[in-house]
Amino acid sequence: MQKAVSSVPDAASLAALLQQQNDRRELLCSSLALAVKGGLIFLGVVSVVRLSMAYQERLDRHGELAAVVDVEATKLQGLQHRFDTLFTLGGDERLMDEQEQWIAPNRLRVIWR
Repeated sequence: MQKAVSSVPDAASLAALLQQQNDRRELLCSSLALAVKGGLIFLGVVSVVRLSMAYQERLDRHGELAAVVDVEATKLQGLQHRFDTLFTLGGDERLMDEQEQWIAPNRLRVIWR
């Protein structure tokens, strides 16, 4: 006698089919999670590179500004010293001697006392 072939699969083949579907689903989720993690790592690396470039640019600007501040501070110290010498003994005479260069050669110098 021949066995009748039934259209209902047995429990083992049904379990194998469900296991395959579950494995595919897990592989898809794992691949998606890996892609998201890879994207986040790439985004982090790009952000760090951009931040380091901006930091280097700011350091360069700071160096330039510090050099300008040093030059101006030196000028200020010289001017403060000159200003202080005008208020010491004989400072008025030094001021008048400095002002001689501003008087035109054909002019008569008048000093009010």
